[in-house]
Amino acid sequence: MKEHFDLEEYLTGGVEEIVRDAIKATLSNPKESLFMARFARASQKATKLRREAKSKGEHTPPFLIASITSRCNLHCAGCYARANHTCSDADVKNQLTDQEWERIFLEAKALGISFILLAGGEPLLRQDVIKIAGKIPEILFPVFTNGTMLQKEYLSLFDQYRNLVPILSIEGDKNRTDLRRGEGVYDALQKSMTSLKENNLIYGASITVTKENKEEVTDRGFLDQLYENGCKLVFYVEYVPMEKDQEALAPDDADREYMELKVEELRRTYDGMLFISFPGDEKTSGGCLAAGRGFFHINPTGGAEPCPFSPYSDTNLRNCTLKEAMHSPLFQKLQQEDILLTDHLGGCVLYNQKELVEDLLKSRDRTRLDA
Repeated sequence: MKEHFDLEEYLTGGVEEIVRDAIKATLSNPKESLFMARFARASQKATKLRREAKSKGEHTPPFLIASITSRCNLHCAGCYARANHTCSDADVKNQLTDQEWERIFLEAKALGISFILLAGGEPLLRQDVIKIAGKIPEILFPVFTNGTMLQKEYLSLFDQYRNLVPILSIEGDKNRTDLRRGEGVYDALQKSMTSLKENNLIYGASITVTKENKEEVTDRGFLDQLYENGCKLVFYVEYVPMEKDQEALAPDDADREYMELKVEELRRTYDGMLFISFPGDEKTSGGCLAAGRGFFHINPTGGAEPCPFSPYSDTNLRNCTLKEAMHSPLFQKLQQEDILLTDHLGGCVLYNQKELVEDLLKSRDRTRLDA
């Protein structure tokens, strides 16, 4: 990492850019634009809280990822959650309660966290938690959904609480989407997009980028269709293989460079759409942003994990505050030993270093036994 790199300013600049572009993308929707203007003020207050914490030697990431349920109604090929055994057809035992998620969200607000990405499983199966999130307008909650459960009740909920932004997962065209997510899913997505547009609701698309589909999902024809359907936000999420035979699909440095240039071009081309690439170019961000550098993941049972693709935890939110979880021994080890800055060939750095992460957890367990 370059010596002059300032992580706090990099993250703050990223938050400000997202908010600024989101306001631009919602100008044609007065209700949404008014909310975004209000959220911009809340975001400024959150930035102030994070900077005050920094002056005291505390680092607060502006983002969280919260998997609020392990249950899902689909069986998508290559799903990281099912591969990690954190996703199933039924809820696992000991999932966080509504009240526990509410406490976490309110602690996040107090710390200056601006965005919490709600995931799963399928998050729309926890409407109780989503309603709680909606009542905290100071935080923007993108809701990453497979788009098959957007009934009238949810349309009303998203209309009432504008800080809840549905993000629909799509893989490209009908054939590619149904191949990964199941027959009929693409048509269900199109129906959901039509309903969101007809109800004047802002929504986005989440696209998993692989070596095979990167040209298709950045093609003007594909994006024009999303735009015409009312989509205002596109998340490009780099594919992380969970099995050895899937590693060839993972983007390499050349693919990341292609995506970086393409996303810059798309941002200039589409004034009414916001494009976010995750994790993006790690060279410009001083390394991987997981493990509390820029975000971390909370699993359905409360475990604090470096990221959804690295399901390892030594700290549970049931037993500590959110602030304490940000300083988990595992997170501190990953940061202090510069593991997050390691060069890697594809997927993500923590996936490539998973044996090392497992060894860190084992060494901590041995230390506990010896104490």
